[in-house]
Amino acid sequence: MQECEEKGLNAPAPHESGRAPTGVRRDISRNYSADTLVPEHYPGLSVAWARHEHEVREAQHLRWKVFAEELGARIATPLPGHDIDIFDPYCDHLLVRNAEGQLVGTYRVLLPHQAQRVGGLYSEIEFDLTRLIHLRPRLLELGRSCVHRDFRGGAVIMALWAGLADYMRRHALDAMIGCASVSMHDGGHYAASLWAALRRTHLAPVEDHMQPRLPLPVANLRQDLPAQPPPLLKGYLRVGARICGAPAWDPDFNTADFPILMRLSDVSSRYARHFLNAAR
Repeated sequence: MQECEEKGLNAPAPHESGRAPTGVRRDISRNYSADTLVPEHYPGLSVAWARHEHEVREAQHLRWKVFAEELGARIATPLPGHDIDIFDPYCDHLLVRNAEGQLVGTYRVLLPHQAQRVGGLYSEIEFDLTRLIHLRPRLLELGRSCVHRDFRGGAVIMALWAGLADYMRRHALDAMIGCASVSMHDGGHYAASLWAALRRTHLAPVEDHMQPRLPLPVANLRQDLPAQPPPLLKGYLRVGARICGAPAWDPDFNTADFPILMRLSDVSSRYARHFLNAAR
């Protein structure tokens, strides 16, 4: 796997009143002061939040193309060709399009009050977050990040981050949490070696650690292979994110999921200025 993606729970959405779930929140329309952002550093790209059901469907279809068709994930879904789960109706969905209007990248984000409504964060499916309880009131969860295979040169991810920086500022949030997923197509040896390297250089303080519920069995895997972080994870670490403990194993997606936490106070002033200026 050449890209490091973020994902969420690959379970079907619950049924409501006997009808198949849509995976789209009914109150999706939002009154953003700027519906579409055109980051000046990323010409040819536009960034916007989904405001209609068909836009969320586009994001779910792109996620299916990347996770299921390209990476072979086993995804239970109520709508063929779309990655839909129980968290989608409670999330906001960030979209990046190219000059032709094609959707080329997406994130979904879960605000603290929406996490309470759905019953928790996706990350809690894979990790024990007890030590982060003090962050929860102003903690944003990132998930289901993916970029179209023809647009992975970096600009799309940077444009997505500009949109996230603007969102964090609007909602007065302090930190972001998510899972950076690494393929286990080689049986997990690369992921175990990457963990062995990152725990020496980018491990968060113990008070921020998350315990995996189904740990990657690193003791049974090679940990001495050359292992550079994939582009997305490398970008997180460069900006100031930390790895919050050993990776979890997701058998359905066949990935090792690294828990990531980034406090805005840890973002270097250079990157903070860059993203906030790009989002204006």
